[in-house]
Amino acid sequence: MRKNSVKNTRINGEVQRVLAEIIRGGIKDPRIAPMTSVVAVEVAPDLKTCKAWISVLGDEKAQADTLAGLRSAEGYIRNQLARTINLRNTPQLTFIMDQSIAYGVNMSKLIDEVVHSESIEDETVESNENN
Repeated sequence: MRKNSVKNTRINGEVQRVLAEIIRGGIKDPRIAPMTSVVAVEVAPDLKTCKAWISVLGDEKAQADTLAGLRSAEGYIRNQLARTINLRNTPQLTFIMDQSIAYGVNMSKLIDEVVHSESIEDETVESNENN
């Protein structure tokens, strides 16, 4: 099975959906932040390993605690995944913190600041020309 085959794409989508449900409703670990989302999932073509990119709304401590909680609950998550999805092999899970949403929010703030400062400069230039 090729990495980008239709079958692998369907498996990635299904694992992502089920993983999000398990994290949202099945885990009672207080370290896992309530605003945790599964951004992307990449299951290896041989179904042995799975990388899951996780995004957490919160500070760095909340992100680290959530990652630690998910890693400690990996056995439970894998068991629930095996019960829900009928695959030949249940993949070994690896959780990776995804910083792309935080990066996007930060870039958006920087762009807004630049636009705001330019509009203030334009207003001062116009008021100086009028005087």
